[in-house]
Amino acid sequence: MEYRRLGKAGVQVSALSLGSYVTFGGQIGDDVAADLMKTAYDNGINFFDNAETYMQGRSEIVMGKILKDMGWSHETYLVSSKVFWGGKLPNQRGLCRKHVLAACENALRRLQVDFLDFYYCHRPDPATPIEETVRAMSDLIHQGKVLYWGTSEWSAQEIAQAHGIAREYHLAPPSMEQPQYNLFHRQRVEQEYARLYDEYGMGATTFSPLSQGVLTGKHKAGRQEGRATVIVQDKWIPDFIENRGKEKADQILKLEGLAQELGLSMTVLAIAWCLKNPHVSSVILGASKTHQLVENIQAVEALPNLTPEVLKRMDEIVA
Repeated sequence: MEYRRLGKAGVQVSALSLGSYVTFGGQIGDDVAADLMKTAYDNGINFFDNAETYMQGRSEIVMGKILKDMGWSHETYLVSSKVFWGGKLPNQRGLCRKHVLAACENALRRLQVDFLDFYYCHRPDPATPIEETVRAMSDLIHQGKVLYWGTSEWSAQEIAQAHGIAREYHLAPPSMEQPQYNLFHRQRVEQEYARLYDEYGMGATTFSPLSQGVLTGKHKAGRQEGRATVIVQDKWIPDFIENRGKEKADQILKLEGLAQELGLSMTVLAIAWCLKNPHVSSVILGASKTHQLVENIQAVEALPNLTPEVLKRMDEIVA
């Protein structure tokens, strides 16, 4: 495994991490979830990603039990949660101070840990002043309940505003952003955020390296396999996979041909491409079967195969 700094922060994050979205507490049994986490940990993955909204909190409960049962020292792993969608009642969602603080306490209880290594604002909240959110997150850090806080799918302008507020009032600024990033979804990470990496030392922990499964190549003809067959909170996933798979069929075929030339699977090629971006601190993987995770981890070893010439060919294919 390769380890990278979280932007300019000193903490070391495994280049690949394991997320629990739609799997833990939902798509897979707890025994499979435990096997996935053990496989990840044994292969050097030290970051496990979660959120309060994943399976309405069940995902955190499952992960917390596994962490406790495994008996790993918290010094050896990093665990995250995200705050925004906590419930349907007033003050159970968004980024107001009341919900941010309550959601953190709930995450600590469900994950059975004394502190969160990473805590993300899951989306921007137009109904709450950014200053209120920055103060709440900074307070959690000063209380020792959170080590680093960040954002997910915020605009560059919103992130810059949060940094400006933190600087003005001597508060803890956001350290990282969690955006979607893959061959078909790259503008935000590569262009919109470009100035943030140097100006604020922002690290990126990216998700959806396979574009919700489209970049596995399994959905070119609209076939729905794996994640697409599961009824989850995001009802758009099945339609997205089918439509995007058809839309991108020609490009996927060419990428598959390139992967075969390199002796790689399509999945490994797509994940390794994400890792080639020097601003990506960690790529969050999702898996419902252990053999999938084992294959995905091979992306680190595949990095030398992605030469400048290969990367240029990939850019031309998806242009």
